This record gives sequence, C-alpha cells and structure tokens, in this order.
Amino acid sequence: MNCSVLLAAALILRGGAVYTLDEAKPWASAVVIDNGRVVYVGDDAGTKAYTGKLVDLKGRLVLPGLHDSHLHPMSGGMSLLRCRLGEFKTASKLYAGVRACAAASKSEWLMGRGWSPGVVTPTVARLDELVPDRPAFLTTEDGYTAWVNSKALKLAGVESDGGVLRGEAAAKVRKILPKPTQAEYREAFRLAAARLNQFGITSLVDANASAAVVNSYAGMELTVRVVAAQQIDPGRGPEQVDELIALRAKTRGPRFRADAAKFFLDGELDQHTAAMLEPYAGSTERGSPIPAEALNAIVRRLDAEGFLIHMHAMGDRAVRAGLDAFEAAAAANGARDRRHQLAHIGVANPEDIPRFGKLGVTANYTAIWAQPEDEAFASSQAALGPARARFMYPFGSIANAGGRVVGSSDWPSPSMNPFEAMEVAVTREPAQERLTLARILAAYTKDAAWAAHEETGTIEIGKAADLIVLDRNLFKIKASEIHKARVLLTLLDGEPVYRAAGF
Repeated sequence: MNCSVLLAAALILRGGAVYTLDEAKPWASAVVIDNGRVVYVGDDAGTKAYTGKLVDLKGRLVLPGLHDSHLHPMSGGMSLLRCRLGEFKTASKLYAGVRACAAASKSEWLMGRGWSPGVVTPTVARLDELVPDRPAFLTTEDGYTAWVNSKALKLAGVESDGGVLRGEAAAKVRKILPKPTQAEYREAFRLAAARLNQFGITSLVDANASAAVVNSYAGMELTVRVVAAQQIDPGRGPEQVDELIALRAKTRGPRFRADAAKFFLDGELDQHTAAMLEPYAGSTERGSPIPAEALNAIVRRLDAEGFLIHMHAMGDRAVRAGLDAFEAAAAANGARDRRHQLAHIGVANPEDIPRFGKLGVTANYTAIWAQPEDEAFASSQAALGPARARFMYPFGSIANAGGRVVGSSDWPSPSMNPFEAMEVAVTREPAQERLTLARILAAYTKDAAWAAHEETGTIEIGKAADLIVLDRNLFKIKASEIHKARVLLTLLDGEPVYRAAGF
C-alpha cells in the first residue's frame, strides 16, 4: 500500500491487545473502522495509511462485542420500571421500601422484584398491611417465587395461607396481571439495552417473545442486535407456525429478526418439575416433558421453515426429548444448515452428551448458576441426589465431546454481567466441567454469533465493527479476578453505544 495516499477512516484504534477470535489471525494491536465496518486489523504500523479519529488503547484488551444467547430483556427492563427490592438487606428496610413504592405508584397492581427469602419471611398478612388498597405481586430476583397479598389471591382464585407462590400457583396470578402497553415495552427495552451495552453486549436472543413483544421491537432504534424466539404454545399443533412465519416477515429490521422459536420442554430441578429419566431423590416424581409425537411434529415444521429452535431443557429426560426431536427433524427434512439449541441443561445423561456434537446442537449455558452460591444450586443437588448431581451443568463435558457451547445470563435471573459468568466457567468445580478462557470467550462471541445467524463475533476485515474495550487484559489476570473487568467502550456498527466516564 502506498502510504503517501492516506485513506479516510472514521476511527483508528491502536496500541492495544486485540483478541480477534479469528483463527487465522488471533491477535493484533490495531483496528481501523470506516462506515461501520472493520477495514484493517493488524499492527500499529499499518494504521499509518489511514487518517481519522485516533484512540490510543494503551495496551487495553479489545474483544468482539459480546452476545447474550438467552435472556428476557423486556421483562427484565419492565422490572426496572417497577419496585426494585434487591437493595433492601433487612426486613424493616424492605417493608419500608414496599410502603414507599406503593405510595409512589398509581398503578392498578403493585408489582416489584428482588426481595430475598434470606431477608424476610413473607406472609399474606404482612403484605396486606403494607399494600391494603390493591393487589400486589412481588417476586424474588429470579422471578420464580412470588409474594402476594389477599387481593391478588382472590382475583386469581388461588388458595394460600402463606402468600408465597411458585410454579402453577404463581402462573395463575401472572395470567391476570395487567398487560404492558407497547410504549411500556419499548421504554423497558431501552432501559435494559443501556445496561447491556454497559456490559459490552451488542447482540442478544430474547428467549421467549410473545407476539406483543415482537411487535414492540419492530421499528425501534436498537443499540443491540436482537433475535427474538417466538413463543410456542404446547397446546397447539404445527398450524401455529403459519402465524410465526407471518410475524417474522412483518417485523424484520436492520437489527431485529424474529426467526427463532421457543419451547419449554420442562420446568426446574429444585421444584421437581424438570423432566427426569429416573425419579427425584426420595420421591416418585419425574416431571413431564411435551409428548414426543406433538413435539416432533412442531419441530419438524419449524425446521423445514428455517427457524432457529430454542428449547428450555433442564432435566435429562427433557434433554433427550429435545435431541430426539432435532434428530427426527433432520431425518425428515434432509441436510441443511441447522443451528438449533438446548438451553440450561441442568443435568444430562452421559449417553446424550456426545449427541450435541454429532447432531450439531448447541448447548446454551447460564454458567453463573453452576456455583454453590446460586440460590437454587443446593436444592437442585438435593433433588437429584449425589449420583446425578455429579452431572449438573455439564458444559465442560459437552464441549470436550465436540459440542458447541454458548453463554447466557437468563437475565433478570440473576445477573447480566457476562464477566461473572465467565469466571464461574473457568473456575468451577468439578474441574472437568470447566472451560478455558479462550473457550468461554468464544461462547460469548463467535460461537454465539454462529448460533444466532449473526455475521459478527470476530474482528475481521469486512465485518460489522461490533467491538468492546476492557479496562484489563483477561489473559493476564488471575481467573478469580475476571468478574472485576469493566467495559470502557462498546461499539455497534462502529458507533459508541456505551462509553465509560473518562475514556
């Protein structure tokens, strides 16, 4: 290149440690961006051919923008619009917080999120005292446990002496909660997206999007790329796919696609609702997945129509049912580019672990759940018993057997910070279930981009300039310090969507 003729560029980043995730050129020190695309990746000397805004990285780590492959940004964002109870660490402060929120809110229901069973023992009587004038529905941070008052119980037709609901009882109350307006959904997403960008997330999968949610995305100016997994109604058959196809076509935009579909194959381990091959410890319960014939019929149709199929599968029986359905769809529809995935995989039978690689099915993990500090970890272990508990969250085993693994937060449960999850993935016990730092970074970048059909995930010439700059080099710190990493700059199509103060 003749360096006497300078090429115009929008942004020149140099003097850094650029981890490209491109196998042909994994490391560089500089990146040049123009018109939202990467036009140069290499050493600092090569940037002399370009003129534009110059940023001295001062040795900082640059990564592709991160992907969160399974979260609920609309419901998470909606919780930011309602009572936030997680900051209250004593019962008296929590009660005062609920009273203050009730006084400030004019809504038909009082809704909130974040109280902890370790802080308060909730009762109907106490919540009736705090919120006497309207129904109240307050959940824990993970959203699975709800504290309700008597007005809410009466409206839902639920009997409860304690006022703490889970599973079907909580679902009955959820069904009668006021539906958000499109304006509320959009404001909720703007709040969620701002937080996501702060953590370096430039792409996500909305893991359970109703038609109302999908329509709310349409036409929004997004600061993150979104793939929406449209809800599948297990009570209906393949005919519902026609509606998903129409909504997919109607709502597609530059940064939004509704070309995924979401199944719930089962529930949760600690609630004994995850579908198991053998009964839970000390129980005859096994949970129940969707009947195979009905599941296979819908999966076959979705697969034929090119949808990315996304399944919640927590128990080993549900995992097997999902893998069987994908295998049957491939046999029926013939060879094509499939990028289906199972999410969570709380436990998998050892016989099914190699099938992920053989069938090309992606394993989607919320790694932060695989730590003893997680609220449901100990109770899930107890539900499984010691023999099966050894196989909880086997993402290391799946990766070592040739399977593709992607990372996710399932936010708002419990944290959207990807660096916390990365640390758990590289330090967890047992050691055979750990991932290397390089592998977990791939799970949040190039592998996640592949699974979502997003042509990003690496820093290569010609690709969209979705990049982040960190305050420290993850490869040069202790694994136990990964959670401390902070994002200084997040670029989407070469434009800053987040910039830390002072950078």
